[in-house]
Amino acid sequence: MKSSRPKHLHQPVDSSEGDVNLSPERQKWINSLDSATRKLLDQDAEFFLHQSLSTPCLDVLTQARGSGFTDLNSKTFLDFHGNSAHQVGHAHPKVIEAVKAQLDTLAFCPRRFTNEPAIRLAEKLVSLAPGDLGKVLFAPGGTSAVGMALKLARMATGRFKTISMWDSFHGASLDAISLGGEALFRNQIGPLLPGTEHVPPAEPYRCMWNPDGSCESCDLRCAKYIEYVLEREGDVAAVVAEPFRCTTINIPPQGYWPYVRKACDKHGALLVFDETALCLGRAGTMFAFENFGVVPDIVTLGKGLGGGVFPLAAIVARKDLDIAPHVALGHYTHEKNPTACAAGLAAIEVIEQEGLLARARVLGRETLGKLAALGDKHPCVGQARGLGLAMGLEIVQERHPSEPDPARAERILYSCLKQGLSFKVSGGSCLTLTPPLTLSGQDMDLALAILEQAVIDTENTA
Repeated sequence: MKSSRPKHLHQPVDSSEGDVNLSPERQKWINSLDSATRKLLDQDAEFFLHQSLSTPCLDVLTQARGSGFTDLNSKTFLDFHGNSAHQVGHAHPKVIEAVKAQLDTLAFCPRRFTNEPAIRLAEKLVSLAPGDLGKVLFAPGGTSAVGMALKLARMATGRFKTISMWDSFHGASLDAISLGGEALFRNQIGPLLPGTEHVPPAEPYRCMWNPDGSCESCDLRCAKYIEYVLEREGDVAAVVAEPFRCTTINIPPQGYWPYVRKACDKHGALLVFDETALCLGRAGTMFAFENFGVVPDIVTLGKGLGGGVFPLAAIVARKDLDIAPHVALGHYTHEKNPTACAAGLAAIEVIEQEGLLARARVLGRETLGKLAALGDKHPCVGQARGLGLAMGLEIVQERHPSEPDPARAERILYSCLKQGLSFKVSGGSCLTLTPPLTLSGQDMDLALAILEQAVIDTENTA
């Protein structure tokens, strides 16, 4: 069969969201695969529309269990990527058992009816949410949840403008890429939603406001700029952001979100946190925003909410925002899918019963210390940062520590893949490490050993 792979593998690709799938390093990887795998990859490339960060694909998988997955040749990988959906690991037995049991009774529920798993999951999310977050709506994916949050913010405020961050990602639909700030998704698409204002993100490592990186001397200029835009625009419906960027793991400085919370209240805007990728323990708390001393008006959840098995997302909103019974905020066919909700209930039960919140905090803190020590030994590691089991390693030019080194970051990625460790490269030069919360200490040590060897290998071949 004639290969349908693109001929031009050297075209420049914006890599702000993740590692590119069209590059010389990717082609070297493909060339190293066996003929059976390459045949299936060629078939995949023939039948699926090609898109950045996706098709053409990297490998062919046959099984995923626990902390990793297996490819066609029985090679196993530790999964430190997981598309942020594997908080309880792959195919957790309790999640699979719950799904199978639900399939035997009520696999699907038409939208005009309800069912017990959906009610129980909504009740559980409300019980877990802090403050007055007390109303839930489900959706089949995080992008759709973000869209519902935007609709609700418009209904609540009578306004349509939003403030979000450059370099942010909130989904791939037209409304979500209007809100998001990544060129990879916005370029060449055409007119986007009006009123989507963007501001610089809180990024202490490469702060545009204070190049010396001292947040203490900066006096929260990043947060004050948001208030400046709120005041100047005067009619903003919502500030929408992740509590911290899930890919490049940029942790806002202390006091940032409390300042923004007060500014939103002052100027009549809602604060919407997008926790599609950060919810359910990734940051060591059930909701990532719990680390920052604020409660949003709306929070979106997704990815791991379906137990890593089913597509499932949600918004959890303030009780007094239940104001739109005459408007279809979602109206999705699988809005209250009982099988997806059974998976979500089981995933939360696993998190609680296995103590995964505390585990994420403890293991994350220990690992971050080891990653910082890695940086002390290797000048190409500019910074290690993280919260819970969301960790990032910044790869830089050795002679210019403030300059990112995307080429080296990509070489490190493929060196790790060869040794059985999968993760994501974000922002061009950040190694994003997001393992399942169920990861054993032994597997974490193995992953760190693979990572350090890859760093050494790239130093020796530089």
